Amino acid sequence: MWFFRALLLCLALPVRADVVVFPAPSAKEQELIIYSSLDSPLARPLVEAFQADHPEVAVRYEDLLTGEIAARVMQETDAGKPTADLVFSSAMDVTVKLANDGYASEAGVAGVLDWPEWAVWRDMVFALTFEPAVIVYHKPSFPDGPPDTRAALIQWLETAPKGSIGTYDIARSAVGYLFLMRDEEHFADIWTLVRAMGRAGVQVFPTSQDVIDRVNAGTLKLGYNVLGSYAADQASRLPDLGLVLPRDYVVVVSRVALVPKAARSPDLGEAFLDFLLSREGQTVLAERLRLPAISLEVAGKDSAAAMQEALGAKLRPVPVSPGLLAYLDAASRARVLAQWNAALEGGE
Repeated sequence: MWFFRALLLCLALPVRADVVVFPAPSAKEQELIIYSSLDSPLARPLVEAFQADHPEVAVRYEDLLTGEIAARVMQETDAGKPTADLVFSSAMDVTVKLANDGYASEAGVAGVLDWPEWAVWRDMVFALTFEPAVIVYHKPSFPDGPPDTRAALIQWLETAPKGSIGTYDIARSAVGYLFLMRDEEHFADIWTLVRAMGRAGVQVFPTSQDVIDRVNAGTLKLGYNVLGSYAADQASRLPDLGLVLPRDYVVVVSRVALVPKAARSPDLGEAFLDFLLSREGQTVLAERLRLPAISLEVAGKDSAAAMQEALGAKLRPVPVSPGLLAYLDAASRARVLAQWNAALEGGE
C-alpha cells in the first residue's frame, strides 16, 4: 500500500487539471462531477448526449492524469470530504485497486445485466471500451504488407534497418507496461522479441501518438503494441499509415469507470455510468469519440462485435479483476524494468 500511495503522489504532482463546466440545458440544475483521463474536447459529445436525456444536470468535467485521479479520490475520501461522482480512467490496474481498497461503491445500473463477465468486477468497476494493441506501419516501406505475427516480426527485425521500429517506453507508459505484461502471459518468446528489438535499435516513447507520428512520416517503419483506438482513425485519413491486428493474438484493454464511495452525488454518478453502458452511450463512444465499444449491439468495423467475428478466440481482453493488482507490485515492476533494460541494451 505504501508503494502505491507514494507512486500516486509522485504522479499527482503537479496537478494539471483541465476543468470544463457544461451548464445544464434547463433552468433547474444539479451538478455531476467527473474525474477523467479522457481529454475534455473528446468528451464533449459524450457529455452533451447525456445532458440531452438529463437537461437538469450540469457537468463539471476535470481532465486529469490517471495517477492524479486516484490520488484525488483517496486524499478527499480519507479527509472526510466528498469527491467526484464518477471516475472514468484508462488505468485499469489503478482503478481496480481503488475499488479493492474500499474507495468505490456498488452501482445499481441496469446496463450491467447484458455486460460480459470479464468486463465488470463486483458491480463496482466497469469496462467501457474495447481497445486492441495493434501494429502500425509505413505503407511505402512494406509493399507486400508488414509482419503480422510476433514470430514474423522477430524474423523481420533480423534484417531491419537500425532504428526502424518503435514502441512504448514501459517505464513511462502504464498501458505500454500492461501490454508487455499481457505479452509475457500469452507469448512464450516475448523476451526473444524484446532482445530482437534491442539489436535493431528500437526507439521507445511515452505515448502512442509519438510512435504513430513517426511511422506516418517514415522515420520509423513500424510501431509495435500501439493503442488501436488512437491509430484507427488516423490510418483511415493518412495514406502512408497502415494498421494491422496481429494474427497470432490481440491484447485488448479497456477504459474503466466507477462511482466513488465518497461521491458527492452518487445517484448522478450512477446515471452517467448507466448511460455509458447503454446502447446510446456505447454508440457515441464508438461513432463520435472513435473508441471501440464493448456492447455487441454497436456495429462498425472497429467494434468489439466486428473484432469478435473476425478473430474469435485470438482476442485476449484484459479482465477487470484483482489480477490487475499484480502489475502494481513494486518488486515485480523492478524485475520487469531491469529485464527490459537489459534486453534492449544488450540485445542478448
